[in-house]
Amino acid sequence: MGIEIAGLGGLILLGLAIYAIVNIIGSSAGTGAKVLWTLLVLVLPLIGFILWLIAGPRSARGMA
Repeated sequence: MGIEIAGLGGLILLGLAIYAIVNIIGSSAGTGAKVLWTLLVLVLPLIGFILWLIAGPRSARGMA
């Protein structure tokens, strides 16, 4: 039972990381900031995702 829960949690975390990276790339931030945020999300997935939600660059769509 534990392996199924861990696998599901990893899959959810992967989805959240992909969502964050897509939004980081689509943001209006500079290239350096995009690279740093992407590396943070890739190296520390859960912490990086939470930090991105709080302080990360926003997508260009919402800035009209």
